[in-house]
Amino acid sequence: MKAVPGERERVLRNLRRRRIAVVGLGVSNRALLRFLLARGARSVAAGDVKTASALGPVARELASMPVDLRLGPGYLDILKDAELVFLTPGMRKDLPEIAAARERGAEISSEMGLLLSLTRARTVGVTGSAGKTTTTSLVRDMLVRSGLRVVVGGNIGTPLIEQALDFGPETTMVLEMSSFQLQLVDRSPHIAAVLNIAPNHLDVHRDFDEYVAAKKVIYRYQRPGDWAVFSADDPLTRAMAREKGTDVALFGRSEPAEVPGVGEVPYRAFIDGERLAVRGPHGRGPETLCLVRDVRLRGEHNLLNILAAALLTLLAGGRLDAAGRVAVTFEGVEHRLEPVVTVGGVTLVNDSIATSPDRTAAALASFPGPLHLIAGGYDKKLPFDTLAESVVGSGKVAKVVLLGQTAGKIRRALEVAAGGAEERLPAIVETAGLEEAVRESLEDARPGTTVLFSPACASFDMFTNFEERGRAFKEIARRLAGKEAGTRAGAGPTPRPGS
Repeated sequence: MKAVPGERERVLRNLRRRRIAVVGLGVSNRALLRFLLARGARSVAAGDVKTASALGPVARELASMPVDLRLGPGYLDILKDAELVFLTPGMRKDLPEIAAARERGAEISSEMGLLLSLTRARTVGVTGSAGKTTTTSLVRDMLVRSGLRVVVGGNIGTPLIEQALDFGPETTMVLEMSSFQLQLVDRSPHIAAVLNIAPNHLDVHRDFDEYVAAKKVIYRYQRPGDWAVFSADDPLTRAMAREKGTDVALFGRSEPAEVPGVGEVPYRAFIDGERLAVRGPHGRGPETLCLVRDVRLRGEHNLLNILAAALLTLLAGGRLDAAGRVAVTFEGVEHRLEPVVTVGGVTLVNDSIATSPDRTAAALASFPGPLHLIAGGYDKKLPFDTLAESVVGSGKVAKVVLLGQTAGKIRRALEVAAGGAEERLPAIVETAGLEEAVRESLEDARPGTTVLFSPACASFDMFTNFEERGRAFKEIARRLAGKEAGTRAGAGPTPRPGS
C-alpha cells in the first residue's frame, strides 16, 4: 500500500508540527533524524540507552544536530511530552514508558512505518523466520535482470528514508522486513511473502503468538489486487493464506494443492523432480525455472527461497527467464553456508546467520557427513530439542563443539535426544570462546569432514551482531588453517579459499 498524495502531505505537515521523540540511535534512526530535520521538524528529541562514550564517534555526530539529546540512564524521559514516537525496531514495545506515552495519545511509529507512508514506489516485502536476506537479494537480482529499476532496504542495505520522497511508481522497492519492524507499521507492501514461521526472538517478543501476529502485518493491510506469497509446506503459513483469502501465490516442495478457504491460486512454484517449476496464471505451465543441479546455493531450503523469489519477481512484473538465470548464477550472501577455507581435505563453513535452532537444522541437512558442528551463543529463550534430535538422528555429526551462554542447554538437549544411549551421542566439547572452539573442531577432523559454524543462537554474549561474529570466525579459520597446513611440512596441498 503506498501513500496517496493528500495523505503524504498530511504526514509531512505533522512532522513539522508535532513534538517528536526518536528512541534508539542506530543506523536507521540516525538516517531518520537527518530526514526529519531536513523536512523542517522543529521539536525533536533523541535518546539511546548507550552513553556517549559507548556510542563513540556517533555521539559527536548526534551532538552536532539541533535535537534534545539524552544518552544513558533516563533516556526514555524524552517520551514524557512526545506526540509522535519513532522506536528502534529491536527494543521491547511493552516498556512502561512506551505504554504511558501511548496512553497519553502519542502515535508510536518507526523509520519503516514512515517510509511506507511516504513512498510512491511499488513495494515488495519479504519476511519469515529464515531466508529473508537470501530471498530479498534474489528478488533484487531477478528484477534488475528483468530491466526494472530496483532499490533494496529494510533489514538489509542502506536505510531508504532519506530518499523516501524521490521514488516514484517506476521504482520497485524490495524490503526485508523483520518481526520487530512489522510490529511498528500500519500498512503493508503491495506484494508480500511469508517464507516460513518458527519460534524466534522470544527474548524480545512476549510469546510466540506475538511473534506470529507481527509477521501477519506484512499482508494484513493489503488492498484488493495486492498479492501475498506463502509456503504451502508450513501449517502456519497455510493458515495465513486462508486468512488472506484471495490474491495468494504458493510455493513448496511439491506442487501446492488447493488450500481450503482460499480462492484460485494461479501462481505456484515447486520442486518438480530434477527441476524447479513455476505455474503462472490462466493454467499456463508448469514452466521450468531452472534445473536443480545447476543451482549453486546449497540446501533444499535455498531451493524454496529461489521459488519464493521467482513468484515475487513475476508478481512485480519481472520475467521468468531472468529469474531462472539468476537462480543458477547466484552464489549466496555472506555468513550463509559460506565456504571459508579447505585444508587437508577439511572444509570450514561460516553460517553465522544461524541465530535460531531451525536454521542450524537446515544447515546440517545441507551437507553429507562427517560434520563437526560449532554451536552456542546468546540465549533467546528458544528450545533446542528439535535441533538436538536432528543432530543425534542424522548420524552424520561426529562432534559438537559448544560455546556461549547456551552451551549447557544444548548439551542437555543432546543428551535427552540420545535417550541415555551414549553411543548415539557425538563427541561433545564445551569451550570458553570462538578461537578455542575452532581449534577443537579441527582436532580429529579427517579428510572429507565439514566444520560447520552454525551457532543456532544470537551473538550478543560475545559479539555486536552475527556479521561481526562471522568475520571473526573467518579470520580464525583462515589463520588456524594456515598453521595446520604449515605443520604438515608439505605433506598436502596448501589451504584454498572457499568459493
